[in-house]
Amino acid sequence: MSKDQKFETQAIRTQIAPTHAQEHSTPMYLTSSFIYNDAEEMRAAFAGENDRHIYSRFSNPNFGELADKLCQMEGAEAGYVFATGMAAVFSTFAALANAGDHIISCRSVFGSTHTVFTKILPKWKIETTYVEVNSTADWGNAVQPNTKLFYLETPTNPGVDLVDLEFAGQFCKEHGLILIVDNCFATPYLQQPIRFGADLVIHSATKFIDGQGRVLGGITVGRKDLIEEIYAFSRSTGPALSPFNAWVLSKSLETLAVRMERHCENALALSEFLEAHPKVNWVKYPGLKSHPQFDIAQKQMSKGGALVAFGIQGGLENGRNFLNHLSLCSLTANLGDSRTIATHPSSTTHAKLTEEERLKVGITPELIRVSVGLEHIDDIISDIQQALEKA
Repeated sequence: MSKDQKFETQAIRTQIAPTHAQEHSTPMYLTSSFIYNDAEEMRAAFAGENDRHIYSRFSNPNFGELADKLCQMEGAEAGYVFATGMAAVFSTFAALANAGDHIISCRSVFGSTHTVFTKILPKWKIETTYVEVNSTADWGNAVQPNTKLFYLETPTNPGVDLVDLEFAGQFCKEHGLILIVDNCFATPYLQQPIRFGADLVIHSATKFIDGQGRVLGGITVGRKDLIEEIYAFSRSTGPALSPFNAWVLSKSLETLAVRMERHCENALALSEFLEAHPKVNWVKYPGLKSHPQFDIAQKQMSKGGALVAFGIQGGLENGRNFLNHLSLCSLTANLGDSRTIATHPSSTTHAKLTEEERLKVGITPELIRVSVGLEHIDDIISDIQQALEKA
């Protein structure tokens, strides 16, 4: 595809070459292995001397199409796909960090990522130091002689705080660190961290890339030399994506731009409604001027995204009552769906953190996170309004 073509065109028209059947839509390659014309072709494939597929634990045409699309969207040199977002996160760390290495991470991370940092990587003597999102002046104090990676999410989960990607890129360049950015919340349609100096970008494709709550998947894209290390690790350890899921996710990317436009439109309208509601103590949404990092959002995001966080009056008990009275919005362990989803992070996605750890990243008992869907905005607001009145 031409690099001059727009985002939406590349998302729709980037496809693998058709088969002899000349199909218009890419077929699913539901096969565990691939055959060769002769022994020499097979030998060359195993030696890496040609680009033939060997086994769907390593590569598959559907994997390649999905990775190529994400690379174009993110401005990356190469990419690799995984069974889940957390498989992408763990495999990226495990491939690049060695025993004795040190990682810096912003404290506001997904609960399972926190578990990887605090429970799993220390088994191999890989330690992590957390830094605060809003205290960039103190980041330098966390750098050690053995520091190799810097990891961050922006917007953060679930507090919807922002990290200045330009500052992070410059910081990592000055200290010789590999910058890894989880771009799941923003998607490449709204934000491209590589433009600001990120070396790798990770997505839980389960979220907005799928967009309809159907399949699991994960993707890491970025520098070719780093992706080659991640591929070598994953080829042997097997966090492989299903070809079916890869096919679904690649087709889903064709509508990413259209979906994100509506997600953002609905989320902004909902956040404005919540900001004016007497039972809501505070609202945090990157598209609101009241967001403490609104200027950063304007610099690195084209729109505010689909996630809205707010605090309900009455704390934990009223928060539970609010969720119990929702009728349209779903209560489920996901986000980035076509359907609006409300969650209580303290008791669900971030329950693995201690109360002290949750409070440090702003996850207070009254915090409600809403992943705003594609329903009509009047219906979304009506459901949330009636639940607030009953809470």
